[in-house]
Amino acid sequence: MGNREDLLAGAKRCLMEKGYAATTARDVATAAGTSLAAIGYHFRTTKALLNEALFEAMAEWGAELDRALAHDAGPDATPEQRFEAAWGRIIESFARLRPLWSIQFELIAQMDRSPELREAFAGVTRQARLGLAEVFHRLDPDTDEATALALGAFHQSLLGGVAAQWLVDPETAPTAEELTRALRAITTEFGQG
Repeated sequence: MGNREDLLAGAKRCLMEKGYAATTARDVATAAGTSLAAIGYHFRTTKALLNEALFEAMAEWGAELDRALAHDAGPDATPEQRFEAAWGRIIESFARLRPLWSIQFELIAQMDRSPELREAFAGVTRQARLGLAEVFHRLDPDTDEATALALGAFHQSLLGGVAAQWLVDPETAPTAEELTRALRAITTEFGQG
């Protein structure tokens, strides 16, 4: 690896260990085994380096989530079984990806002061929603994009909420079975109304 790649790898390690706001240029340079000047040479600013490292880490997280959700519940699985199986895998991934989830919540609080972060997060939102609709509903976004975006937004909201609860207290955060039970109760109530 060259200095640029070393800096990105060091920045990702620091982000996972210290978070976004607490990571300094010196931390990254030490973790990368480079000089402080290398940051300026390759990225101009520490913030630019941290943002690029964060975007790479988020892409890796997305790939990990895709792999976790790629294991289908089976060709004969009902929508309820697919929902529960997918949420079981998502919740299992929280332990492996806890630092990245923590950073995302940290950054949400800082978005008003960082337009480039807001823009980056907003840029992936649409694709994330379409992808979630495909995973949970086997819905081709090209067939019915509006419905895919609505369903994806529902699952994205659920994902953020469950992740927040899991970060606060994994022991009391909802399980896949509890989410399925709640969704079943809601749909039964809708059917009666």
